[in-house]
Amino acid sequence: MTAIAPITPEIEPTPDSPRRTASEAAHTGLTSRWASVTAIVIALLWTVPTFGLFVSSFRPESDVKTSGWWEFFASPDVTLDNYRAVISGSDTDLATYLINSIVITIPSVLIPISLATLAAYAFAWMRFPGRNFLFVAVFALQIVPIQVTMIPLLSAYVQPPFNLMPLAGADAPGGGLYTIWLSHSIFALPLAIFLLHNFMREIPAELIESARVDGAGHVQIFRRIMLPLMMPAIAAFGIFQFLWVWNDLLVALVFGGGSLDISPLTVRLAELSGQRGQDWHLLSAGAFVSLAVPLIVFLSLQRYFVRGLLAGSVKG
Repeated sequence: MTAIAPITPEIEPTPDSPRRTASEAAHTGLTSRWASVTAIVIALLWTVPTFGLFVSSFRPESDVKTSGWWEFFASPDVTLDNYRAVISGSDTDLATYLINSIVITIPSVLIPISLATLAAYAFAWMRFPGRNFLFVAVFALQIVPIQVTMIPLLSAYVQPPFNLMPLAGADAPGGGLYTIWLSHSIFALPLAIFLLHNFMREIPAELIESARVDGAGHVQIFRRIMLPLMMPAIAAFGIFQFLWVWNDLLVALVFGGGSLDISPLTVRLAELSGQRGQDWHLLSAGAFVSLAVPLIVFLSLQRYFVRGLLAGSVKG
């Protein structure tokens, strides 16, 4: 007689069995072996050239022009003359343009944040006619290329309607800084509103309703509840906007009117690459002077950057 093996019935998943959330599934997919290898390759492709530029910035001029940066380890020779020439040299003087970059960047970050927080609260928690249509229109503005808007904006700055005061030209107020601030703010508002709106929608509605029951109006709810809870998203967008404005060259060239008095650091570095195409020792040092400030800002606030960008992206 042959023994018949018992058939084990398949166990169907019960409704009470735990299911993975979207965030857990995303975490599993992003922590696979191939994802780790890809991340390491991308990190090496970005780090090796940057490290070579960093080493070249400390090498003497003769070594930079006659050998590759990797030969530094065979015969190390370190000097700070490149940074002295870049920061305080009479031909370059990047310190003045570093201050210009700070003056341009800080208002270009604060203005869109101030406007976007108010608009995001209105779209998230206030009811008014055409709210959904306006939000979709704001979202769609993210796909409009910046280059398309430059000529109309510049025309509006030079010859504004309703006989308003021109913001560009020889007699422009603020030396022409207003046009740069407004342009960066206009380009940043669609993304800022979308990002902050997604974060606000994650806040439980019961919290807002309880505040309204206690007699709080929109101003009190926004100031006492929303702003403290929105700090990660605000910080994330602030970092994003800071990096964008600090590294910008196109907007500063177009709306700055070519004036060196209000030109940021990127404009001066572009001139150095054109006028001093052979002075690699100065260009590498100047690049790291420009890189130092945004790198410090990003590394010190990167946790807010990640938390804010992921706000509203997954739901468990």
